[in-house]
Amino acid sequence: MSEQEELTAMQHRLDELLQRVGQLERTVDQLRAAGPATPAPAPSKSPGRPELVTIPDTPYNSALWTDTDDEGLGARDRHAP
Repeated sequence: MSEQEELTAMQHRLDELLQRVGQLERTVDQLRAAGPATPAPAPSKSPGRPELVTIPDTPYNSALWTDTDDEGLGARDRHAP
């Protein structure tokens, strides 16, 4: 492909891009004119930071852990390797 052909192809792509951007702008304008379809979510207290959750100091119910292994240590009734 010659340099002139490449420039022509690039110009066609730029023209198509400008046409699509124009279509997108018209669509956005139509959506804004129609109003919000759903209410906007309430803004969080501090964007970027998750809400803190307090974990109580009380021990967990030991009945929840009767059939579990200690991760990395093996079963409760055996010694670690």
